[in-house]
Amino acid sequence: MKIPVSLTENSRLSSVDFDNIPFGKVFSDHMFVADYDGEHWHSPRIIPYGTMEMSPSISALHYGQAIFEGMKAYHNAAGMPTLFRAEDHLARFNRSAGRLCMPAMDHDMFINGLEKLVEIDHNWIPENVNNALYIRPVMFATDEFLGVRTSTTYRFVIMSGPVGPYYSKPLKVLVSTNYVRAFPGGVGFAKAAGNYAAALHPTAMAQNLGYDQLIWLDGVERKYVEEFGTMNLFFIINGKLITPLCKGTILEGITRDSILKLARHLGIETEVREISIDEILQAHQNGELEDAFGSGTAATITHLARITYQDFEIELPPVETRKVSLLLKSTLSEIRTSQIPDPFGWVKQLRISEIALV
Repeated sequence: MKIPVSLTENSRLSSVDFDNIPFGKVFSDHMFVADYDGEHWHSPRIIPYGTMEMSPSISALHYGQAIFEGMKAYHNAAGMPTLFRAEDHLARFNRSAGRLCMPAMDHDMFINGLEKLVEIDHNWIPENVNNALYIRPVMFATDEFLGVRTSTTYRFVIMSGPVGPYYSKPLKVLVSTNYVRAFPGGVGFAKAAGNYAAALHPTAMAQNLGYDQLIWLDGVERKYVEEFGTMNLFFIINGKLITPLCKGTILEGITRDSILKLARHLGIETEVREISIDEILQAHQNGELEDAFGSGTAATITHLARITYQDFEIELPPVETRKVSLLLKSTLSEIRTSQIPDPFGWVKQLRISEIALV
């Protein structure tokens, strides 16, 4: 696929302090853009990162047709750029699109545009193995119309930026009893922008009480744990790695799937099932709760330090004693950065573009 490229005349690369990178505030020089005309995706191009002109009447701003993905690029031992599970991110992106009545993104356009963009901006990938180039594909409705209906036109953008760790310490979390994240039949499994907007108020309330994040319970019985903040949730009870079953209300995380496959590969027993907050409390009281952590592309694995549910406080063991999750985190990082062989075929090496800015 031929993708026209317009290189920036003023690279910002030299102004970036790669030892102190705030998450989500630094953006690479270029972005990939394509448009949908009601029948086809067209006009793929790579242009300098920057603002876009749009009407205040576009459907995305009024009726919420907006989805996104989060993925990362790394350097391997030879200094070549690599992508991690890009095809799986595209598949999930298109599942989200289908639920919000948006067009599927063309496979070749997505993959070719993504790869070319990373190849051009490969110098933005941090050298530190604990950092990465975060990549954000997003699609939003662009019809200029104030009636409630599916948009016929859309814009697709891929932007990127270097990032450090999303969280720098284990977190104190509150189990939400007044608010829920998703309901059966809703859009909980999709990376829809509205899911995150709905979580902002209860999360801010928890943070005002001194907590870092929330654990969400199911929307029907308020009994079963579902997600942790914007991440999937894992527990280790009696040596078993347990994560909630995805039944349409939980995002099927790529990192979640990677952890489950890697754990089984390493001989760690796993269970994917409903797990109630009462079971977590009982496991803690019995001395069987060994670990709790969240997983996601931005944070990879984030340990929980304390869980508060109503009048109950659960103090988790020191992170340095949590051998299973530390092993999973380090091994996954080594696979992503090609420090060890990839037994799953998750990592794809790219080339370095001849037109990349030096």
